[in-house]
Amino acid sequence: MFNNITHPLIMGILNVTPDSFSDGGKYTGIDSALAHAQCMISEGVDIIDIGGESTRPGAGPVSMEEQILRVIPVIKAIRKDLSSTLPISIDTTLSKVAEAALDAGATMINDISAGVQDAEILSLAAKQNVPIILMHINGQPENMQDAPFYQDVVREVLSAIQERVDAALAAGVAKHQIAIDPGIGFGKRRQDNLDLLANLDKFVATGYPVLLGTSRKRFMGSLCAVTEPADLVCATAATTALGVQQGVRMFRVHDVKENKQAADVAWAIKQAG
Repeated sequence: MFNNITHPLIMGILNVTPDSFSDGGKYTGIDSALAHAQCMISEGVDIIDIGGESTRPGAGPVSMEEQILRVIPVIKAIRKDLSSTLPISIDTTLSKVAEAALDAGATMINDISAGVQDAEILSLAAKQNVPIILMHINGQPENMQDAPFYQDVVREVLSAIQERVDAALAAGVAKHQIAIDPGIGFGKRRQDNLDLLANLDKFVATGYPVLLGTSRKRFMGSLCAVTEPADLVCATAATTALGVQQGVRMFRVHDVKENKQAADVAWAIKQAG
């Protein structure tokens, strides 16, 4: 999939969790999850990313069994009632959850730990020949914001991601099945996030497609004097447009319509240039 991206892709977030930072508890039932998936499809989503574990700052781990109970019925329902072909990503760090999701109809893996939490997830991606997104995180969600520190955040994150890419390749994952994510907000200070956003082109220069996930994140609220995540739709769209200009090809967002508009206009301008 990653070797033939011809335009920026919008990955819509479907959190089937009770405690996600922005939409926790809104889509834990099958009916509400399906309705939200249908809404995103109608707004032109390219990928739906389904997760059963919150990764907000301070969140604790969720067991494999509980994640499977949360995500599998939703994946099966989307495949049965909405679309047999729409790409579905499973957002998990655990290989058994990813395997169950792929068996249920998911088509790619989004691992915020890039195989650190469970190295078998890399072997699974290789064995099933599915795309995998490798994200950078400093620590675990429950402690990542305790005291993050970098001397040179761009260089250090690039180096850490390259290590995880090498691990994936060593596990047998095909190069064209790998995408990377700098992990905005995952163990970073506000200035770290801004430095990464100002240097997304350096991640694009690795040759691996880049996924950007800034949607409704707290550091933008501190810039805009906004406290409610749902009020950061315009701020998120601004980062989407800037990401397109720097060559980012995938955007993980809560608000599909607004970010698709931002991506489409930015892409047209970039093509004209």
